[in-house]
Amino acid sequence: MALQLFLNGVILGSIIALGAIGLSLIYGILKFGHFAHGDLMTLGAYFAFLFKVQLGLPFWLAFVLAAALTAGTAVLLNFILYRHLKKRDSVIVMISSVGAALIIRNFVLLVWGPQNKFYEKAIQMPILIGGGLLRIKENQIIILVLALSLVIAVHLFLSRTKLGKAMRAMSDNIDLAQITGINTERVIIWTWAMSGVLTAAAGILLAFDTHLTPVMGWNLLLPLFAAVILGGIGSPYGAMFGGLVIGISQEMSTLIISAAYKPAVAFSIMILMLIIRPSGLMGKKV
Repeated sequence: MALQLFLNGVILGSIIALGAIGLSLIYGILKFGHFAHGDLMTLGAYFAFLFKVQLGLPFWLAFVLAAALTAGTAVLLNFILYRHLKKRDSVIVMISSVGAALIIRNFVLLVWGPQNKFYEKAIQMPILIGGGLLRIKENQIIILVLALSLVIAVHLFLSRTKLGKAMRAMSDNIDLAQITGINTERVIIWTWAMSGVLTAAAGILLAFDTHLTPVMGWNLLLPLFAAVILGGIGSPYGAMFGGLVIGISQEMSTLIISAAYKPAVAFSIMILMLIIRPSGLMGKKV
């Protein structure tokens, strides 16, 4: 039982980690909490539904197109809203992101309706491991492989590419980055695009494991912020670790409490970390 819950936690944690990386990148460079992040996850999942189910495209192609479209939406959101507020107080920008979240959610409701939707209607039979000790579905294996591949890709991008190093430099000190000649506007655009891709991937994988609902991203927003704070605000690597910890903690908590209280586990970890170590496990002390 505990081993099965741990596996479920790793699957959930890998999805949370993808969303948390994008959220951490935005905070690290733009210095505000993006409350529309969860609804961008939802939008990405519904874009994939449009391409896979409604248009009948293969899953891999629907995944790529949905990620690209969500990235474009994130860049557009920055262009029409956030870039005009960059000199304002971060609280104003944060409140604006709540308004953006409501717009995206109502767009999803208007286009696809409030009913739950599925990528696949057929129920998958789980694969039994260790004589039934562990049960895992084929789509969950795909989720783990895709999530791991994306995390490795993010690591290589941030550590090996010139643009990735520029992102890390801006996250450390934006003024110093500007002095050294980094094109900050270009980096900001690519940050939004990369965040959009990762956010869409998290939404698609979450819907692939469960189902689509217009509030799926909003419901995951608390675990996303908890993962970012646990790992260290502005640290993509911390977000990866924090996502796994939150996912595993939420699933393992059902051994002693009702599954209905899983969001409270993420909230408790977030509050505890803010009290004990506000900089997070892998964040920098200021």
